[in-house]
Amino acid sequence: MKLYTYSGETTAEALKLAQSEHGHNALVVKAKEIRKKTLTEPGLYEVVVAVDQETPPKTNNMQEKLDNLRNPPPKPDEGVQVDLSATIREMRKLAGVDEDAPIKPATINASKELTKIAQDSLRDAQVRPPEPAIPAPKKKDKEKEKAEGVALHSIKGELNKINDNLKLIQNMVWSEEKEQGLLIPHEFAEIYRLAKNSGMHKNHLDEIMRLSLELMPVKMRENSVTVKRYFREVLRKMIYCRHEGLDLNYKKIVMLVGPTGVGKTTTLAKLAARYSKMLDKKYKVGILTLDTYRIGAVEQLVWYAKKMKISIETVMDAQDFNKEMQALEYCDVVLIDTTGHSQHDSKKIENLKKFTENGYRIDTALVLSLTTKYEDLTDIYNAFSPLGIDSLIFTKLDESRGFGNLFSLVYESKKPISYLSIGQEVPMDLLVASNDYLVDCMLDGFTHPGRKQA
Repeated sequence: MKLYTYSGETTAEALKLAQSEHGHNALVVKAKEIRKKTLTEPGLYEVVVAVDQETPPKTNNMQEKLDNLRNPPPKPDEGVQVDLSATIREMRKLAGVDEDAPIKPATINASKELTKIAQDSLRDAQVRPPEPAIPAPKKKDKEKEKAEGVALHSIKGELNKINDNLKLIQNMVWSEEKEQGLLIPHEFAEIYRLAKNSGMHKNHLDEIMRLSLELMPVKMRENSVTVKRYFREVLRKMIYCRHEGLDLNYKKIVMLVGPTGVGKTTTLAKLAARYSKMLDKKYKVGILTLDTYRIGAVEQLVWYAKKMKISIETVMDAQDFNKEMQALEYCDVVLIDTTGHSQHDSKKIENLKKFTENGYRIDTALVLSLTTKYEDLTDIYNAFSPLGIDSLIFTKLDESRGFGNLFSLVYESKKPISYLSIGQEVPMDLLVASNDYLVDCMLDGFTHPGRKQA
């Protein structure tokens, strides 16, 4: 390894100079501030990069690259290692971030768990089978076939590099000042932008990035595909999804609670149709509504109940609950609709709790809209927690532009997601929650499984 020093008005500018000279194999060892920016003078920063001495200089000559592929250079000395943790600390210091500043309790707890998630994801991402090679033509001379195979491989590599460089230009420039002490290397820029714009809580995102910089081998950073594969595994392990299953040994009673306007009544109608019409076994379903304040909500449920030929009962107060439940004794599943309450109206939420203290085994599902920002989701969850939340149902996935708030809330609350509402159609626009589907939506954007994409 050989060390080179480059300077610029910002560390990002110095890093660009280093990469222009040595390509993307240059590894940042150290960054320091030489002179602060003043009214009369620009700032001056230095970046020290390590470059393998045996790595051939950059070239745009395709023939030279083909020759290098036929006679690959010897592997670099792997005994030289770079302490990325020290680099991050130095960059945090340059940005004026106190390394000993107190961290919120939730962040401390999340840090340990995210460390384990990152390590597991790194292992899972590494064991994925490589992409199949481009098949060679069948009836050709062996020498010609070999030469064409090498050429195709080289062209594919060139296209991948061009694609990564385009993404680099698109996401530039990430500086330690902009990201408050965390220097984002260009190979992580695209995934950082996606996660940040999705609404993921900054503490979670920065912790994932920090662990990635410390744990991910350099070989896995060669292109955006391997980086994205690693992050897909991290995201899959951040959330919990509950498998659908009905135990016939006891009556399933599900109470939907949540704030106003999240779609509880429509979601309940979708569940009623799913249990009574769409599963392998057609369960006997009954509806119990506690929402007597909104006449429209009751009429809507009565209409759905008639269409599906299922029973519906109305409860005026907690004393009538047991009586109406006995009227639905024959049902395998009872779905309870409740009045929407503001998370700030603790008195009404406390009154709702009386309905859960009746001796019945009730599965309480908190219904949340994905269009709600993370801070408000946290407030809503904390406000309804006294009801004993068993699972989460997210609605309006088709109306949201980001899924990061979902990942952060589920990770912090440790509550599983049971169902996802992906549209207004009853009963089709309801999915059993899936880690893979949510990760795809997070990284690639929302898709409706039942509709062809244009």
